[in-house]
Amino acid sequence: MYPQIITYLLTFIKYQDQVIRTLLTLLIGKSMFDKPVEKPVNKPYRKLQVDDLPIIETLQKFDYKLLLNEYQEKNGKPLKPVRRHSNSKTTVPSSIKCPKCGAPSDFLYANNGDKGQYQCKVCTCLFNQKNHYSKEAILKCPHCAKTLEKVKERKDFDVFKCKNNDCSYYQKKQNGLSSKEKKQFKKDPQAFKMRYIFRQFRIDYQPLSKRSPQKPKLDLSRLYVSPHTLGLILTYHVNYGLSARKTAALMKDVHGVSISHQSILNYENSVALMLKPYVDHYPYELSDQFCGDETYIRVKGRWHYLFFFFDAVKKIILSYPVSPNRDTQSAILAIDEVLLKMKEIPKNLTFIVDGNPIYLLAQHFFAQHDISFDVKQVIGLTNEDPVSTEYRPLKQIIERLNRTFKGNYRSTHGFGSDHGSVSFVTLFVAYFNFLRPHSALEGKVPVIHPELLQLPNMPARWTKLIGLAQDWIIEQTT
Repeated sequence: MYPQIITYLLTFIKYQDQVIRTLLTLLIGKSMFDKPVEKPVNKPYRKLQVDDLPIIETLQKFDYKLLLNEYQEKNGKPLKPVRRHSNSKTTVPSSIKCPKCGAPSDFLYANNGDKGQYQCKVCTCLFNQKNHYSKEAILKCPHCAKTLEKVKERKDFDVFKCKNNDCSYYQKKQNGLSSKEKKQFKKDPQAFKMRYIFRQFRIDYQPLSKRSPQKPKLDLSRLYVSPHTLGLILTYHVNYGLSARKTAALMKDVHGVSISHQSILNYENSVALMLKPYVDHYPYELSDQFCGDETYIRVKGRWHYLFFFFDAVKKIILSYPVSPNRDTQSAILAIDEVLLKMKEIPKNLTFIVDGNPIYLLAQHFFAQHDISFDVKQVIGLTNEDPVSTEYRPLKQIIERLNRTFKGNYRSTHGFGSDHGSVSFVTLFVAYFNFLRPHSALEGKVPVIHPELLQLPNMPARWTKLIGLAQDWIIEQTT
């Protein structure tokens, strides 16, 4: 009886749905299944522009005790504290000191009553509690020398803008608008960049800071497999992109070695921890053509970003950080790893990247630390500007590297931890730089190491590479 009731209810619900749709069609005047006539509005984002650095005026600090001594020597009498009227309602809290010379509250005037502005009698500094003189520096527009105003706070930086209408930068931008652009500017001023803008970064990161290699807290000699077996596992898992389960099955079916897929992942993490300092600190011979891009990888069920920076001539991967965010700080870290591998930063250094604005912001961050380089952005898939036309081949090279990595990464179906993703990428970079022959290099590996070339097969080369990394770390730490 119950199946008949269920069938009846489903039929009744479908009939109700048809009646509701018919009534709505009659009331609205058109069918609910009609496609909308309105076309979506195509409003592209304004392209990010990075201006020159501002004028930075550092503020001078004094010692009020020395100023009081100078006053007494000059005038023959000491400078007396502020004399306040007995019936005055305005007081200066004892906790407030002059931010310029450090004078106590006895030498401070309540300059505008109880509204919070003070003036120092010793150094004549005018300040208030919300806008202290004790800022590290004053930022001024390089075009009109007017003080910049902070207008926005972003995740990694503060945005300062010159609001002077007589600024030569603003006047030049206004005079350069066509009549059509002037009409559009009145309707939508946000679509145009008219004023000088400076971005002051709040990232607690020092570029080009040398990081000493650390000796891993593990001993590969204690593994339960022989060096040749470990070389076989890395060859199947890294070189040929087989998953850990397929590698374990292959070791069992072909070589008669019973091993679990989790043991293979553990070996991968141990070897990556040993190889990473060697790969990162190796003295590479570099060219002058560098390109960078980011690609997606899956970590703990979420998309992360792998930033590759690549020597397009030598075919060497120089930077490979994995980050959960596609932000400016990740781009800064990726470029910094490239700069650390250079013996000397060339004057005409150029990075070829895509249209992501984080690379321009990273360029601006390094410029604030007196590290200069140029960034060329290849926009889109077609060459619609001279820069994209000239540098498209370099951009295609880094895209080819991404496809090569994805061919090896695809079998993993993502990673269960951040450590696992870094380990896999590290092993891929070690294989790509030291072991993988490249067709553009006439079948040679990017980094030619005589001790690796003379070995007969790939498992032996993996074992030798691990030994070289161990010896190098011991040498550096001792």
